[in-house]
Amino acid sequence: QVHLLESGGGLVQAGGSLRLSCAAAGRTLSSYMMAWFRQAPGKEREFVAAISQSGILTYYAEFMKGRSTISRDNAKSTVYLQMNALEPEDTAVYYCAAAKVFTTSKDANSYGYWGQGTQVTVSS
Repeated sequence: QVHLLESGGGLVQAGGSLRLSCAAAGRTLSSYMMAWFRQAPGKEREFVAAISQSGILTYYAEFMKGRSTISRDNAKSTVYLQMNALEPEDTAVYYCAAAKVFTTSKDANSYGYWGQGTQVTVSS
C-alpha cells in the first residue's frame, strides 16, 4: 500500500508560480507511475500531468503544456509539479495519484492511489 501526501499549494497572483510536492510512504515510489489531477468546484476531476516510473516519459494536459514540469525523485519518494504562468482558471484542488503499472490513460480511474489534495488559488 502506498500513501500519498500533497503539499505546496497556496494563494498566488496570476502569472506566478507554484511547486507542488507529493510525498509517498509505504512502498517505493519507483514502482508507481505518478500523476497530478485537479478538480475545481462543480467540475470533473481532470488530468494535469503524469510521469513514468523511470521519469523518462512525461505527459501533460493541453492547458499545461509549456508552463508546467512534472518530475520525480525516487530516492526521496517524491513527485513534483512545477507550475508557471498560473491563471485564475488553474484554481482547483490538486491531487497526486499513483498507478501500479505504466499507463498513458488520462482517466482518473486508471490510478488506484490518491492523496487528499492541496488547494491552489490563483488571483487575478
